[in-house]
Amino acid sequence: MKNPTFKILFFALMVNLSLYGQEQIAITKKDVLSKVSERNTSLKISEEDFQQAKADFKQTNAVFLPNISASHTAMATTNPLMAFGSKLNQEILTQNDFNPALLNDPSQIENYATKIEVQQPLINIDGMYQRKAAKSKMDAMALKTERTQDYLAFEVEKAYMQLQLAYKAVTVLEKALEAANANKKLADNSFKQGYLQRADVLNVEVRVTEVQNQLQSAKSNVENASNYLSFLMNDETYVVYIPADELEVSTRTLEDQTISENRSDIKAMALASSAYEAMNKADKMAFLPRLNAFGSYELYDDQIFQAGANGYTFGAQLSWDIFQGSKRFAKAQKSKSEFEQSKLEYQQYVSQSNLELNKAKRAFLDAANKLKLITLALEQSEESLRIRTNRFKEGLEKTSDLLMAETQFSQKQLEYYQTIFEYNYAQAYLEFLTKE
Repeated sequence: MKNPTFKILFFALMVNLSLYGQEQIAITKKDVLSKVSERNTSLKISEEDFQQAKADFKQTNAVFLPNISASHTAMATTNPLMAFGSKLNQEILTQNDFNPALLNDPSQIENYATKIEVQQPLINIDGMYQRKAAKSKMDAMALKTERTQDYLAFEVEKAYMQLQLAYKAVTVLEKALEAANANKKLADNSFKQGYLQRADVLNVEVRVTEVQNQLQSAKSNVENASNYLSFLMNDETYVVYIPADELEVSTRTLEDQTISENRSDIKAMALASSAYEAMNKADKMAFLPRLNAFGSYELYDDQIFQAGANGYTFGAQLSWDIFQGSKRFAKAQKSKSEFEQSKLEYQQYVSQSNLELNKAKRAFLDAANKLKLITLALEQSEESLRIRTNRFKEGLEKTSDLLMAETQFSQKQLEYYQTIFEYNYAQAYLEFLTKE
C-alpha cells in the first residue's frame, strides 16, 4: 500500500463497512419513549419499590382486621391433671372418675381438640401511626416512580439529540473529506505541473488523514449513541439507529421557570418526612396501653376429627408494657432525630434544586448567545473558504491558507451543531427541573 490514494480509498471503505455493515433501523423519538416506558429496567425497579411499599401498607391492615387461627391437636396422657381435664372437656366424667385412686393414677386417655381462635384489635394507637407512616411511604414511592418516568423522558430527549448530533457530525466530516480529496487532486495536478512543492502536497494528504480520523470517531459516536438508546429501551440487539428527523433549533415554550413544591420528587421528600414524623408519634404512643378482644371455640372428643363436646371462651384484654429497660425511650429519641434529619434533607434538596435551576437558566442564556455568535462565525468561515478555494484554483492562494480555511469551516460546522445540541438540551433540562 505505498500508493497514498489507495490507502485513502481503503480506509474509507473500512470505515463505511464498520458502520453500515450493521443493521440500521430508522426510529422516532416517540417510538423510543414508548419502548422505554414499556421495557426500561430502572422504571421496572422503581415500580417494584412501589409494590413493596404497597405491601408494607397492606400489612398495617392488621390494626383493624382480626387474627383468625385454627388447630387440631391429638394427645395421649396419663398425667393426672391433664387426664381429668381432658375427660372434663370431653364431657365424659362419671362418678367413678372421682375415685382418689383413679384421680392419682389414671389410665391413659386420648384427647382430640379442634380449636378456632379469634383476636380482634380494639385500641392500638401506635399501630395507627405506623399505618399512617406506611401510607406516606407508599405515596412517596408512587411519586418516585412518576419522577423516574420524567427523568427517563428527559434522558431519551438527550440521547436522541446525541444520535442526531452524531449523524450531523458524520455528514459534515463526509463533506469535509470530499472537499479535502478534491483539494488533494488539485494539489497533485499542480505538483505535476511544477506549481507546488512536495511539502504542500504532503500537507494536503495530512489534512485528508485528519478528516478520515475525525470521520471514524464520528461514526463510532453514532454507534455509541445507538447503543445507549438500546440500553434505555432494554434492547440487547444493539443495532444502529437512524433518527427520523434532523437536529434543529428547538422552539419550546418555557412559561414558569421556578421550582414547584408540587414537583413529584419534592413531594416525595415531603411525604418521606411525614412518614418519619408518624413513626416518631408511633414510638411515643407505644407507652400507652392496648386493648384487644379475643375469643375461641373448642371441640373435644376421644376420637380423631370428632366433636362430642364443645365450648367457647371470649373476653377482652387491656395490656400495658410499663417498662422495657429504656428500650422505648431510646427508640423514640432515634425516630425523633430521623424526623428532624428528614426535614433538613428536604430543605437542602429544595435549595439544591433551586441552585440547579439557576445554573440551568444561565446555561440556557449562554447557549442562546453562543448560537447567535456561532451562526455568524459559520457564515463568515464559509465565505472565507469559498474565496480561498477559488483563489487556490487560480494559483493565487497558498496551500496552507486553503487548508486553514477548510479546517476552520468544518470546525465551525461541528461547533454550530454542538451549540444547537447544547441550546436544545438546556431547554429540555429547564423543562425537566420545572415540571410539576
